[in-house]
Amino acid sequence: MSQSGLRERARGFATATKDRIQRERKNARDARPTTLVQPDSERPTSRALPQLEAPEQFRLTGAALVALGILLVGFALQFAGISQVSYARDQQLAFDDFRYQLANATAPVGQTGADDKLLAPGTPVSLISIPKLGLSATILEGTTSNITTTGPGHRRDTVLPGQLGASVVYGRQSSYGAPFGRIGELAPGDVITATTGQGEAKYTVTDVRYTGDPLPAPLAADKGRLTLVSASGLPFLPDTVVRVDATLTTAAQASPARVLSYQALDESELTMAGNSTAWPLLVLGLIILLVFLALVSISRRYWGKWQTWIVAVPVLLALGSFAAQQAAILLPNLL
Repeated sequence: MSQSGLRERARGFATATKDRIQRERKNARDARPTTLVQPDSERPTSRALPQLEAPEQFRLTGAALVALGILLVGFALQFAGISQVSYARDQQLAFDDFRYQLANATAPVGQTGADDKLLAPGTPVSLISIPKLGLSATILEGTTSNITTTGPGHRRDTVLPGQLGASVVYGRQSSYGAPFGRIGELAPGDVITATTGQGEAKYTVTDVRYTGDPLPAPLAADKGRLTLVSASGLPFLPDTVVRVDATLTTAAQASPARVLSYQALDESELTMAGNSTAWPLLVLGLIILLVFLALVSISRRYWGKWQTWIVAVPVLLALGSFAAQQAAILLPNLL
Protein backbone atom coordinates (compact mmCIF):
# COMPACT_ATOMS: atom_id res chain seq x y z
CA MET A 1 0.00 0.00 0.00
CA SER A 2 1.26 3.47 -0.87
CA GLN A 3 2.14 6.04 1.75
CA SER A 4 -0.82 8.28 0.79
CA GLY A 5 -3.22 5.40 1.27
CA LEU A 6 -1.91 4.79 4.76
CA ARG A 7 -2.52 8.40 5.68
CA GLU A 8 -6.10 8.34 4.42
CA ARG A 9 -6.78 5.16 6.30
CA ALA A 10 -5.39 6.59 9.55
CA ARG A 11 -7.44 9.77 9.13
CA GLY A 12 -10.65 7.74 8.66
CA PHE A 13 -9.91 5.66 11.75
CA ALA A 14 -9.42 8.85 13.86
CA THR A 15 -12.67 10.36 12.60
CA ALA A 16 -14.64 7.20 13.42
CA THR A 17 -13.14 7.08 16.94
CA LYS A 18 -14.06 10.74 17.55
CA ASP A 19 -17.64 10.16 16.41
CA ARG A 20 -17.96 7.12 18.68
CA ILE A 21 -16.73 9.08 21.69
CA GLN A 22 -19.19 11.92 20.98
CA ARG A 23 -22.12 9.45 20.70
CA GLU A 24 -21.17 7.83 24.02
CA ARG A 25 -21.06 11.22 25.77
CA LYS A 26 -24.42 12.16 24.31
CA ASN A 27 -25.98 8.92 25.45
CA ALA A 28 -24.55 9.43 28.94
CA ARG A 29 -26.07 12.93 29.14
CA ASP A 30 -29.47 11.69 27.97
CA ALA A 31 -29.45 9.02 30.70
CA ARG A 32 -29.11 11.60 33.56
CA PRO A 33 -32.35 12.76 35.38
CA THR A 34 -33.64 16.10 34.30
CA THR A 35 -33.23 18.88 36.92
CA LEU A 36 -35.25 22.06 36.69
CA VAL A 37 -33.26 25.11 37.69
CA GLN A 38 -35.27 27.95 39.21
CA PRO A 39 -34.30 31.52 38.62
CA ASP A 40 -32.44 33.13 41.53
CA SER A 41 -35.43 35.39 42.25
CA GLU A 42 -37.65 32.33 42.76
CA ARG A 43 -35.30 30.31 44.94
CA PRO A 44 -36.23 30.30 48.69
CA THR A 45 -33.58 31.91 50.85
CA SER A 46 -34.43 29.57 53.77
CA ARG A 47 -36.64 26.63 54.44
CA ALA A 48 -40.09 27.88 55.45
CA LEU A 49 -41.82 26.20 58.38
CA PRO A 50 -45.57 25.59 58.21
CA GLN A 51 -47.71 28.04 60.20
CA LEU A 52 -50.08 26.24 62.55
CA GLU A 53 -53.30 28.00 63.48
CA ALA A 54 -54.76 27.36 66.95
CA PRO A 55 -58.19 25.75 66.85
CA GLU A 56 -61.07 28.20 67.26
CA GLN A 57 -62.18 26.69 70.57
CA PHE A 58 -58.73 27.30 72.09
CA ARG A 59 -58.73 30.91 70.95
CA LEU A 60 -62.16 31.46 72.48
CA THR A 61 -61.10 29.79 75.73
CA GLY A 62 -58.01 31.97 75.92
CA ALA A 63 -60.04 35.12 75.36
CA ALA A 64 -62.53 34.04 78.02
CA LEU A 65 -59.72 33.42 80.53
CA VAL A 66 -58.19 36.82 79.79
CA ALA A 67 -61.60 38.46 80.24
CA LEU A 68 -62.12 36.59 83.53
CA GLY A 69 -58.72 37.75 84.75
CA ILE A 70 -59.55 41.37 83.93
CA LEU A 71 -62.88 41.00 85.75
CA LEU A 72 -61.11 39.69 88.84
CA VAL A 73 -58.72 42.63 88.70
CA GLY A 74 -61.72 44.97 88.56
CA PHE A 75 -63.21 43.08 91.51
CA ALA A 76 -60.00 43.54 93.51
CA LEU A 77 -59.74 47.20 92.54
CA GLN A 78 -63.29 47.78 93.79
CA PHE A 79 -62.61 46.39 97.26
CA ALA A 80 -59.02 47.61 97.61
CA GLY A 81 -59.31 51.09 96.16
CA ILE A 82 -62.58 52.24 94.63
CA SER A 83 -64.64 51.26 97.69
CA GLN A 84 -62.40 53.39 99.91
CA VAL A 85 -62.85 56.39 97.65
CA SER A 86 -66.60 55.74 97.48
CA TYR A 87 -66.78 55.53 101.28
CA ALA A 88 -64.89 58.81 101.72
CA ARG A 89 -67.21 60.56 99.26
CA ASP A 90 -70.38 59.20 100.88
CA GLN A 91 -69.12 60.11 104.33
CA GLN A 92 -68.34 63.66 103.25
CA LEU A 93 -71.82 64.08 101.78
CA ALA A 94 -73.43 62.62 104.93
CA PHE A 95 -71.35 64.85 107.18
CA ASP A 96 -72.26 67.98 105.22
CA ASP A 97 -75.94 67.01 105.35
CA PHE A 98 -75.89 66.30 109.09
CA ARG A 99 -73.94 69.45 109.91
CA TYR A 100 -76.56 71.48 108.04
CA GLN A 101 -79.31 69.80 110.05
CA LEU A 102 -77.49 70.48 113.31
CA ALA A 103 -77.10 74.14 112.39
CA ASN A 104 -80.82 74.39 111.65
CA ALA A 105 -81.91 72.26 114.64
CA THR A 106 -83.62 69.76 112.32
CA ALA A 107 -81.44 66.73 113.05
CA PRO A 108 -83.50 63.61 113.91
CA VAL A 109 -83.75 62.63 117.60
CA GLY A 110 -85.82 59.45 117.30
CA GLN A 111 -87.06 56.75 114.98
CA THR A 112 -89.31 59.18 113.16
CA GLY A 113 -88.75 62.55 111.57
CA ALA A 114 -90.69 65.80 111.66
CA ASP A 115 -93.34 64.22 109.42
CA ASP A 116 -93.92 61.40 111.96
CA LYS A 117 -92.70 58.84 109.41
CA LEU A 118 -89.87 56.40 109.99
CA LEU A 119 -86.51 57.84 109.02
CA ALA A 120 -85.47 56.87 105.52
CA PRO A 121 -82.63 54.33 105.41
CA GLY A 122 -79.31 56.11 105.08
CA THR A 123 -80.41 59.26 106.93
CA PRO A 124 -77.51 60.74 108.97
CA VAL A 125 -78.38 60.50 112.69
CA SER A 126 -75.14 61.03 114.61
CA LEU A 127 -71.42 61.67 114.54
CA ILE A 128 -69.01 59.33 116.31
CA SER A 129 -65.42 59.94 117.36
CA ILE A 130 -62.95 57.46 118.89
CA PRO A 131 -59.62 59.25 119.52
CA LYS A 132 -57.69 56.05 120.29
CA LEU A 133 -58.45 54.67 116.82
CA GLY A 134 -58.31 58.01 115.03
CA LEU A 135 -61.89 57.37 113.92
CA SER A 136 -64.37 60.08 113.02
CA ALA A 137 -67.47 59.04 111.07
CA THR A 138 -71.11 59.88 110.40
CA ILE A 139 -73.60 57.26 111.56
CA LEU A 140 -76.48 56.50 109.21
CA GLU A 141 -79.92 55.05 109.91
CA GLY A 142 -80.13 51.34 109.09
CA THR A 143 -77.83 48.32 109.16
CA THR A 144 -78.37 46.63 105.78
CA SER A 145 -75.33 45.96 103.59
CA ASN A 146 -76.07 48.82 101.24
CA ILE A 147 -76.15 51.22 104.22
CA THR A 148 -72.92 49.99 105.81
CA THR A 149 -71.07 50.53 102.50
CA THR A 150 -71.52 54.27 103.13
CA GLY A 151 -70.69 54.31 106.85
CA PRO A 152 -71.52 52.89 110.29
CA GLY A 153 -75.22 52.03 110.60
CA HIS A 154 -77.54 52.58 113.55
CA ARG A 155 -79.82 49.64 114.29
CA ARG A 156 -83.27 51.09 113.90
CA ASP A 157 -84.95 49.39 116.87
CA THR A 158 -82.52 50.95 119.38
CA VAL A 159 -82.27 54.48 120.78
CA LEU A 160 -79.93 57.05 119.31
CA PRO A 161 -76.55 57.60 120.99
CA GLY A 162 -76.78 59.80 124.08
CA GLN A 163 -80.28 58.69 125.03
CA LEU A 164 -81.55 56.47 127.82
CA GLY A 165 -81.34 52.83 126.88
CA ALA A 166 -79.17 50.74 124.58
CA SER A 167 -77.93 52.04 121.25
CA VAL A 168 -76.36 49.64 118.74
CA VAL A 169 -74.16 50.63 115.78
CA TYR A 170 -72.80 48.27 113.07
CA GLY A 171 -69.65 48.94 111.05
CA ARG A 172 -67.59 47.11 108.43
CA GLN A 173 -64.31 45.38 109.25
CA SER A 174 -62.43 45.30 105.92
CA SER A 175 -64.14 47.03 103.01
CA TYR A 176 -65.64 50.45 102.36
CA GLY A 177 -63.44 52.40 104.72
CA ALA A 178 -63.38 49.62 107.35
CA PRO A 179 -64.55 52.11 110.03
CA PHE A 180 -64.80 49.41 112.74
CA GLY A 181 -61.85 47.32 111.60
CA ARG A 182 -59.90 48.07 114.79
CA ILE A 183 -62.57 48.29 117.49
CA GLY A 184 -61.18 45.06 118.98
CA GLU A 185 -58.17 47.17 120.08
CA LEU A 186 -60.32 49.22 122.46
CA ALA A 187 -59.95 48.57 126.16
CA PRO A 188 -61.91 49.49 129.30
CA GLY A 189 -61.55 53.20 130.01
CA ASP A 190 -61.27 54.35 126.37
CA VAL A 191 -63.57 57.23 125.45
CA ILE A 192 -66.15 57.36 122.64
CA THR A 193 -67.91 60.62 121.75
CA ALA A 194 -71.23 60.84 119.91
CA THR A 195 -72.97 63.99 118.65
CA THR A 196 -76.68 64.04 117.83
CA GLY A 197 -79.44 66.61 117.49
CA GLN A 198 -79.63 66.57 121.31
CA GLY A 199 -75.99 67.47 121.87
CA GLU A 200 -72.74 65.71 122.65
CA ALA A 201 -72.57 62.48 124.64
CA LYS A 202 -69.52 60.69 126.04
CA TYR A 203 -69.15 56.97 126.64
CA THR A 204 -66.48 54.96 128.45
CA VAL A 205 -65.64 51.48 127.19
CA THR A 206 -66.44 48.80 129.76
CA ASP A 207 -65.99 45.54 127.85
CA VAL A 208 -64.85 43.98 124.57
CA ARG A 209 -66.56 40.66 123.95
CA TYR A 210 -66.79 38.09 121.17
CA THR A 211 -69.39 35.57 120.09
CA GLY A 212 -69.99 33.17 122.96
CA ASP A 213 -68.81 35.53 125.72
CA PRO A 214 -71.19 36.37 128.59
CA LEU A 215 -73.74 39.10 127.90
CA PRO A 216 -73.45 42.41 129.78
CA ALA A 217 -75.53 43.02 132.88
CA PRO A 218 -79.08 44.33 132.32
CA LEU A 219 -79.14 48.10 131.83
CA ALA A 220 -80.65 50.22 134.59
CA ALA A 221 -83.60 52.42 133.68
CA ASP A 222 -81.57 55.64 134.10
CA LYS A 223 -78.50 54.51 132.20
CA GLY A 224 -77.37 54.53 128.62
CA ARG A 225 -75.13 52.14 126.72
CA LEU A 226 -73.51 52.15 123.28
CA THR A 227 -72.54 48.87 121.59
CA LEU A 228 -70.32 48.85 118.53
CA VAL A 229 -70.52 45.69 116.40
CA SER A 230 -68.23 44.37 113.65
CA ALA A 231 -66.69 41.21 112.22
CA SER A 232 -63.44 39.87 113.64
CA GLY A 233 -60.78 37.60 112.19
CA LEU A 234 -59.13 37.50 108.78
CA PRO A 235 -60.27 40.22 106.37
CA PHE A 236 -63.28 38.97 104.37
CA LEU A 237 -62.99 35.62 106.22
CA PRO A 238 -64.08 36.48 109.77
CA ASP A 239 -64.61 33.72 112.30
CA THR A 240 -66.47 35.67 114.97
CA VAL A 241 -68.21 38.95 115.82
CA VAL A 242 -66.71 41.55 118.14
CA ARG A 243 -68.85 43.82 120.33
CA VAL A 244 -67.61 46.80 122.28
CA ASP A 245 -69.82 47.94 125.18
CA ALA A 246 -69.50 51.50 126.47
CA THR A 247 -71.41 53.16 129.29
CA LEU A 248 -72.85 56.66 128.97
CA THR A 249 -71.00 59.02 131.32
CA THR A 250 -72.75 62.29 130.48
CA ALA A 251 -76.34 63.24 131.24
CA ALA A 252 -78.73 60.99 129.36
CA GLN A 253 -81.18 62.57 126.95
CA ALA A 254 -84.84 61.63 126.78
CA SER A 255 -85.76 59.01 124.23
CA PRO A 256 -88.89 59.68 122.12
CA ALA A 257 -91.49 56.93 121.95
CA ARG A 258 -90.29 54.07 119.76
CA VAL A 259 -92.60 52.66 117.11
CA LEU A 260 -90.26 50.01 115.70
CA SER A 261 -89.31 46.90 117.69
CA TYR A 262 -86.67 44.22 117.13
CA GLN A 263 -89.32 41.84 115.75
CA ALA A 264 -90.13 44.35 113.02
CA LEU A 265 -86.60 44.38 111.64
CA ASP A 266 -85.91 42.68 108.34
CA GLU A 267 -83.45 39.80 108.33
CA SER A 268 -81.08 41.89 106.21
CA GLU A 269 -80.69 44.31 109.14
CA LEU A 270 -79.36 41.71 111.60
CA THR A 271 -75.77 40.79 112.41
CA MET A 272 -73.73 39.32 109.51
CA ALA A 273 -76.71 39.44 107.13
CA GLY A 274 -76.64 40.19 103.40
CA ASN A 275 -79.15 42.09 101.31
CA SER A 276 -80.82 40.14 98.51
CA THR A 277 -82.02 43.32 96.76
CA ALA A 278 -78.71 43.35 94.85
CA TRP A 279 -79.54 40.17 92.88
CA PRO A 280 -81.41 41.87 89.99
CA LEU A 281 -78.57 44.28 89.30
CA LEU A 282 -75.97 41.53 89.62
CA VAL A 283 -77.86 39.30 87.15
CA LEU A 284 -78.21 42.26 84.76
CA GLY A 285 -74.47 42.85 85.01
CA LEU A 286 -73.75 39.20 84.18
CA ILE A 287 -76.03 39.35 81.13
CA ILE A 288 -74.24 42.46 79.92
CA LEU A 289 -70.94 40.67 80.49
CA LEU A 290 -71.94 37.66 78.38
CA VAL A 291 -73.12 39.89 75.54
CA PHE A 292 -69.93 41.92 75.72
CA LEU A 293 -67.74 38.79 75.63
CA ALA A 294 -69.54 37.69 72.47
CA LEU A 295 -68.83 41.10 70.92
CA VAL A 296 -65.19 40.81 71.95
CA SER A 297 -64.90 37.43 70.21
CA ILE A 298 -66.39 38.78 67.00
CA SER A 299 -64.33 41.96 67.16
CA ARG A 300 -61.05 40.05 67.57
CA ARG A 301 -61.71 38.22 64.31
CA TYR A 302 -62.83 41.13 62.13
CA TRP A 303 -61.24 44.19 63.75
CA GLY A 304 -58.02 42.93 65.28
CA LYS A 305 -56.75 41.54 68.57
CA TRP A 306 -55.00 44.61 69.97
CA GLN A 307 -57.63 47.09 68.85
CA THR A 308 -60.29 44.96 70.55
CA TRP A 309 -58.47 44.64 73.88
CA ILE A 310 -57.68 48.35 74.03
CA VAL A 311 -61.43 49.02 74.02
CA ALA A 312 -62.46 45.94 76.02
CA VAL A 313 -60.13 46.25 79.03
CA PRO A 314 -61.68 49.45 80.50
CA VAL A 315 -65.19 48.08 79.99
CA LEU A 316 -64.32 44.77 81.67
CA LEU A 317 -62.72 46.59 84.61
CA ALA A 318 -65.88 48.67 85.00
CA LEU A 319 -68.05 45.54 84.88
CA GLY A 320 -65.82 43.88 87.48
CA SER A 321 -66.11 46.89 89.76
CA PHE A 322 -69.89 46.95 89.32
CA ALA A 323 -70.14 43.23 90.10
CA ALA A 324 -67.99 43.69 93.20
CA GLN A 325 -70.23 46.51 94.39
CA GLN A 326 -73.33 44.32 94.09
CA ALA A 327 -71.50 41.40 95.73
CA ALA A 328 -70.64 43.65 98.68
CA ILE A 329 -74.35 44.21 99.18
CA LEU A 330 -75.10 40.49 98.93
CA LEU A 331 -72.33 39.64 101.41
CA PRO A 332 -72.67 40.14 105.19
CA ASN A 333 -73.08 43.72 106.34
CA LEU A 334 -70.04 43.62 108.66
CA LEU A 335 -67.39 42.64 106.11
